[in-house]
Amino acid sequence: MEQFFDPEMLGEATRQAGRLIAAALFSGVIGFERESKDHPAGLRTHMLVGIGACLFTLLMTLLIGRFDSDDVRADPVRVVEAITSGVAFLAAGVIIQARGRVHGLTTGASLWLAGAVGLGAGLGEYLLSFIAVVLTLVVLRVIKAFE
Repeated sequence: MEQFFDPEMLGEATRQAGRLIAAALFSGVIGFERESKDHPAGLRTHMLVGIGACLFTLLMTLLIGRFDSDDVRADPVRVVEAITSGVAFLAAGVIIQARGRVHGLTTGASLWLAGAVGLGAGLGEYLLSFIAVVLTLVVLRVIKAFE
């Protein structure tokens, strides 16, 4: 019980919670845009993808710190690949082909991007994640006007 109230651990937990919250907020912005356009994967789905990617990233950093030694070689790129392919699998489920037309491709791409935003937030790269969200909104809103 004393370990739970260790100030150093409490500070780390607060930082991790901040990263999870940032992932939820950043990916939620993308999800809100999709929701406002009445697309299949909206606010909650995007937030869950961002939070999940962030959590996997946080767990990866903990595992690397815990098991990185001469005997065990940590490879964070593998975790990034696993997050990417897992989110891509989910995003592919949003894409529907009906009567020779493809629907949901942009929403699938935005889910994939929400995973990347969550990964960035999990690494503490808030500015990079924020810029990605802004660019995503530009693509979804501004570029759409030119199509």
